[in-house]
Amino acid sequence: MSAESEADQTGESALPGTLPEALRAELIEFRRDLHMHPELGNQEFRTTAAIKARLEKAGLKPRVLSSGTGLVCDIGEWDGGRPMLALRGDIDALPIPDTKSECAYRSTVPDRAHACGHDVHTTVVLGAGLVLAELERRGQLPRPVRLLFQPAEEVLPGGAVEAIANGVLEGVGRFLALHCDPKVDAGRIGLREGPITSACDRLEIALAGPGGHTARPHLTTDLVTAVARVVTDVPAIVARRVDARSGLSVTWGRVESGHAPNVIPQHAEVAGTVRCLDLDTWRQAPDLVVAAIDEVANLHRAKSEINYVRGVPPVVNDADSTELLRDAMTARRGADSVESTEQSLGGEDFSWYLEHVPGAMARLGVRHPGDRIGRDLHQGDFDVDESAITVGVELFTAAALLDATR
Repeated sequence: MSAESEADQTGESALPGTLPEALRAELIEFRRDLHMHPELGNQEFRTTAAIKARLEKAGLKPRVLSSGTGLVCDIGEWDGGRPMLALRGDIDALPIPDTKSECAYRSTVPDRAHACGHDVHTTVVLGAGLVLAELERRGQLPRPVRLLFQPAEEVLPGGAVEAIANGVLEGVGRFLALHCDPKVDAGRIGLREGPITSACDRLEIALAGPGGHTARPHLTTDLVTAVARVVTDVPAIVARRVDARSGLSVTWGRVESGHAPNVIPQHAEVAGTVRCLDLDTWRQAPDLVVAAIDEVANLHRAKSEINYVRGVPPVVNDADSTELLRDAMTARRGADSVESTEQSLGGEDFSWYLEHVPGAMARLGVRHPGDRIGRDLHQGDFDVDESAITVGVELFTAAALLDATR
């Protein structure tokens, strides 16, 4: 009996490529191993070796990126004709402690944790690759698919930039990714056409003045007042120079100045982020922000040095790729398994690929159905309902098969 006939009788999708139970169990163990051994961006040597070994065991030929971490692997050979579909999983962790208690697979590395779900993303792409490789051996994969296990997503401007320089986009016509969403139940995904994340840049400012006595601020540069005005005025000035719907926001995370209550300091520092919902406004943001800082600093006779670090643009899902993900999820899990999602203020370097080729990112539900504890991303106690791994694999395998028919 064919795979399609079996699926028809069980009521599941008629698409080939369902996930065998043994592989489900293996992928959960693989994810737990990654979770126990998190590695920061551009340091993912153990993670890279584990992925490489499993792909090679499946008869594939992964290629490690030039940085020494991360891999690219094609399933099937591209003949230079119709472009391939690419799937991305990011492999790095965060520099925070794992605070989960009574968890057998909590991080074994101090101050390191997979608190953003990259271990899940990686495992999903690996699992999809193994299923698609088996279909390719059976002659059931209509065209080649590229897997990318990308390092350093959490490091601005993101490991995607180096991956692109490594030629990962050659022959690619569409790129898909997913991201864990703790606000969505496992078994479901969230989709949005258009921007689904925001741009995120880093801003560092150093202010300087001659210093002096707090009894005579009129004879020097009152640097504490100057930095206070930068902190309060710059976000307001910037917000009034763009369309409010663009969501351009300057938010500070660090302010430092002075050592004594009666001494006006010579140095002050302030650092934060610039976030933006709109792609065109993000492209204007450096000039707008720097001009506002200069205006305020000059008004208070403070010298300024500005380090504006370009981060990532918004991830903008194109209509056809979003519909492909919707159709793939519907084929596997039914129309009720897809929900609409809002644009996030978080940044994601998957956006760099979509500057070159069309694609889309889905929100992968990882919340235990009925759980309302609210374990958010980038928190030390973050964890997932591991059934989401199977959902992600099914989503990507179905998308690869459906994309070949479009």
